[in-house]
Amino acid sequence: MKALDLKKTLYEITEQYPELIPVLKDLGFAGVANPAMRTTHGRIMTIPKGCEQLGLRLEEVIKTLREKGFEALR
Repeated sequence: MKALDLKKTLYEITEQYPELIPVLKDLGFAGVANPAMRTTHGRIMTIPKGCEQLGLRLEEVIKTLREKGFEALR
């Protein structure tokens, strides 16, 4: 399992794990697939904040991430 710090920004975690970009995109974080959005908006957005804004359940996102080999750390 790869450790994923939920306090880090989307930019930080996708720099650390580029393979996470399509996973996050499929979960509804469409902007993460756009390099310009990822390097601007992604520098302030976290997974929990994104879930709140997109109306996603954080626990469901964490479950999917776990299925993809990522352990979410809070």
